[in-house]
Amino acid sequence: MSQKLVHNRIMIRLNVHEAKTHLSRYLTMVEQGEVILLCRRNVPIAEIRGIPRRTEPRPFGLAKGKFELTEAFFEPLPDDILDAFEGKE
Repeated sequence: MSQKLVHNRIMIRLNVHEAKTHLSRYLTMVEQGEVILLCRRNVPIAEIRGIPRRTEPRPFGLAKGKFELTEAFFEPLPDDILDAFEGKE
């Protein structure tokens, strides 16, 4: 494992093999706020960082009451529309 200074912070720099071998260890570090620079043969290819945790549960039914599904929604699509989805002419 090597480290690199980025924006006044140490960024962990890993090759893919090291990341695969010790993935759980590095994911724990990401959860604690570390950022990982993932490399293939020492060439950076991705940056792995944690996502912010929600402090409150996600609201349920965001669009509840804003629209109504009619029975037609559950009907099969017309053949011309199905053909378009499948790339047929």
